Amino acid sequence: MPTLADDIIGFNSKLDFNGTLPYGIRIMNPFRENEHVMDVSSAFYRKYYNDRNSRHLILGINPGRFGAGLTGIPFTDPKHLTIKCSIPYPGPMAHEPSSVFFYDMIRAFGGEEAFYSRFYISAVCPLGFTKPSTNLSSIISENLSSSEGHESIFLSTQAQQMPQPNHQKSQPQPHKHQTPQSQTPKGTAYALGFVAGKREVNYNYYDSRELTAAVMDFIVECLQTQLSFGVERDVCFCLGTGKNEKFLNNLNKTYHFFERIVALEHPRYIMQYKAKTKEAYVKKYIRVLREI
Repeated sequence: MPTLADDIIGFNSKLDFNGTLPYGIRIMNPFRENEHVMDVSSAFYRKYYNDRNSRHLILGINPGRFGAGLTGIPFTDPKHLTIKCSIPYPGPMAHEPSSVFFYDMIRAFGGEEAFYSRFYISAVCPLGFTKPSTNLSSIISENLSSSEGHESIFLSTQAQQMPQPNHQKSQPQPHKHQTPQSQTPKGTAYALGFVAGKREVNYNYYDSRELTAAVMDFIVECLQTQLSFGVERDVCFCLGTGKNEKFLNNLNKTYHFFERIVALEHPRYIMQYKAKTKEAYVKKYIRVLREI
């Protein structure tokens, strides 16, 4: 009998979006763009979901470039995948603030085995999006104005391959931010936001009406597929108390996916704006998640 791991891995392997996106927006599909993702994500799901036990669903927004965009696992960057889950990651190492909060919360819950045995983590839109950036600083501190953004910090030794300004005093040169593909392991330029010589930053499915409309059918189909895995439908936990919560509640009024939706502050919001009171949010997550 197929396990939940089999269902999730099969779902991920078939994830594809063939619709038309608004001009300048690119779909981000790590399962097709990064050669490591299917292997490492499959190892993760076989480690924690290799059974038929029912779980409650936790939905984020959509993958960001430094977390699920590199590992295929929501809120799990390569650093935490390696250190906390003991699953080697052969690509560039990266660190995402959302992942820091998430694994601190998981530790407080009782550890990875205890947490993942009760919850299946996904996203309202399981594929991410990027848009062109006009300056390098936005790659390092993108979406600072968004309460549910995906700011990330690159920590790998591969970071030395990132284009650097020429500081020679005798001949100042304009900054050039193109990473030669021949010098970059597959996945590195993708993670840093350099695709086809262009700088990119994260974009959320709700950031424009045009994008939301373009991916609506895809979102509904993906949710329906994941519900067929046998997840509990009495409660769904939504990460993001702003636009993500509003969208999911409206969707639920139409399709009746869940009896109720409980929203929690997005980990990125907590790490960016409420870092001093992070432990209070960890306790809130634990209290709410244990109420079911």
